[in-house]
Amino acid sequence: MSNKRTLAFIFCTATLDILALAIVVQVLPLLLLGFASGDAASAAEMLALFAFLWGSMQFLCSPLLGALSDRFGRRPVILISCLGLSLDHVLMAVAPTIELLLVGRMISGITSATVATARAYVADVSSPEQRAQAFGVIGMSFGIGFVLGPAIGGFLAEIDPRLPFWASAAASLANALFGWFVLPESLPPAKRMPFTWKRANPLGSLVLLLSHRELPRPATIHVFITLVQQVLPAAFVLYTAHRYGWNEKMIGITLVALGLCSAAVQGLLVGPIVRWLGPRRALIFGLLSGSAGMAIYALAPSGPWFWLGVPAAALWSLSSPSLQHLMTGRVSASEQGQLQGANNSLRSLSVMVGPAIFGGLFAWFVEPLPAAPFFAASLLLLIAATVAWLVIPPPERVP
Repeated sequence: MSNKRTLAFIFCTATLDILALAIVVQVLPLLLLGFASGDAASAAEMLALFAFLWGSMQFLCSPLLGALSDRFGRRPVILISCLGLSLDHVLMAVAPTIELLLVGRMISGITSATVATARAYVADVSSPEQRAQAFGVIGMSFGIGFVLGPAIGGFLAEIDPRLPFWASAAASLANALFGWFVLPESLPPAKRMPFTWKRANPLGSLVLLLSHRELPRPATIHVFITLVQQVLPAAFVLYTAHRYGWNEKMIGITLVALGLCSAAVQGLLVGPIVRWLGPRRALIFGLLSGSAGMAIYALAPSGPWFWLGVPAAALWSLSSPSLQHLMTGRVSASEQGQLQGANNSLRSLSVMVGPAIFGGLFAWFVEPLPAAPFFAASLLLLIAATVAWLVIPPPERVP
């Protein structure tokens, strides 16, 4: 099968993972509200617990799946994860108790960790010149998933709150069956690495980031990027409703615009811009653009001014594919799964602590400075761009 068709399947797999996550984000609060007998405070507490456990499973299992894919190949790990996600959503669709729903959410955290293996697959089948563009296509799945997920979830939930889970289960099962027939293995046996628990646990997988002289610095930038990515889910809705008086419709339209612009940048512009500027300069340009976008969000005196930050924030999407390009070029083919598992563990930590940081900033400064989360996000991205400029060597100096 051609690389284009292979990447198309991986793109569908990643999109379905993000779509399932977005559907759950839309529908799960309604289910929890039902279990809490309409008590919003209790539902909020349960939702926080579900989010924490989901992130914990991602943190623990991303390195495990990455190490397994380095040992047994990418194909079986991806297909089993797709099948597991389908069965998990069936469980969540029929769960009669809050305990079973919680178990289903934890399983979802494990199976959604397959995104790391999908990125390792992309690194296997892409040439160095095409790798950033391929990572951009995978990144585009995030924007599309978060655009379609709430729309699909909201439409189906009006019919039945559990119907979105059945739809997600059917889509994941169809994708697993399709992959069984068309997805080839990308990692030949000669390039595989023996499985060890030392490499498969979160702390052990992070040793890889320290064992290569050129990895700790870009890994630090990766932490900044994934941390700032939490500012929108943590503070966007509350901030825009408080400062601009936006209703649910306006918030939804803006989120769709953000998702579409980000998807367009990653799907259409990453390849040409990385070829033009090189991955290092594209990374720095993306970080500076994101910093400018967050600053515009923070300074915007009205809703229309806020929208001016959307294009700049969308160009921030250049940074992750460029950084992935730089990092994957520093390790061997047999370590790509472990690298992506370690990166996903770092991202999971950001998912666990980011909402508390940005949500706390909004709560603490809501009266004097409600834009505090976005000022902090802008500063973090500016620091990340400075770090990238200082510590990532230009191409002619890369060993």
